[in-house]
Amino acid sequence: MATPVSIPNPVMDRMRAGQPALGMTVRLGHSGDIVRIAKATGHDFVFIDVQHSLFNLETIGHMAQVALGCGIAAQVRVRSVDDPNVSVYLDNGVTGIVFPDVNNAQEAQRAVNAAKFAPIGKRSVCGGYPHFDYAAVPLTQSVPALNDAALVVCMIETVEGLRNVEAIAAVPGVDVIHVGSNDLLVNMVKPGQFDDPEIIAAQERAIAAAKAHGKFAGIGGNRDVQRQVKAIHKGCLYVTTQTDIGFLSAAANQWTRGVREALGQTPA
Repeated sequence: MATPVSIPNPVMDRMRAGQPALGMTVRLGHSGDIVRIAKATGHDFVFIDVQHSLFNLETIGHMAQVALGCGIAAQVRVRSVDDPNVSVYLDNGVTGIVFPDVNNAQEAQRAVNAAKFAPIGKRSVCGGYPHFDYAAVPLTQSVPALNDAALVVCMIETVEGLRNVEAIAAVPGVDVIHVGSNDLLVNMVKPGQFDDPEIIAAQERAIAAAKAHGKFAGIGGNRDVQRQVKAIHKGCLYVTTQTDIGFLSAAANQWTRGVREALGQTPA
């Protein structure tokens, strides 16, 4: 009897253990270096933001393979549920697809169809996957392992999506219900108001919907440590911490400010 195969996915491993998975949103870094930096700074995944940034396919493939090699997960936020590159990302080492602006169960099903093989979805199969170091693994083993490793994250970023969050969470194959705080607040016409009761209630509703259907809850867009910790305590286990741009800017600013203050100069 053939030995079952599996694909390590630290995001799923941590969430299944009831622990938060922390991800660095990547917009600036376009090499495997940023993946290793994310790993070295305590992150469990890189959240490669194709929706808002310019990446080519080869770059993402390289980053995904570095992630496989160093023990974190590469997740890609695509442009929509109809992004034509979903299967290409997954075929080349990515272990999670984040779908923005999911507004109803029909869109959630399209996301699942693109990311999962039958009988869950409609993803096309190929051979020679980097997840198995290109070994010739029988499809009877590789397909279930790849389905389990391919995280499907549906983002709730509109009032319509929030209204349908229970139906979205009920779709088989959806793994995470992820509240995009920034876009949801803009859609509510309350940009930047992270402590507004309406956004807090929205996050709690999404968490409840995820739990009711055996899914995980996540939060993004809220770049405040204490708010992130509160969300984790409430049940959010898929958390994007900060962008690589944000980390670099904050550290550079702190450094130059410290030098100028030590010299008795007024920081710029």
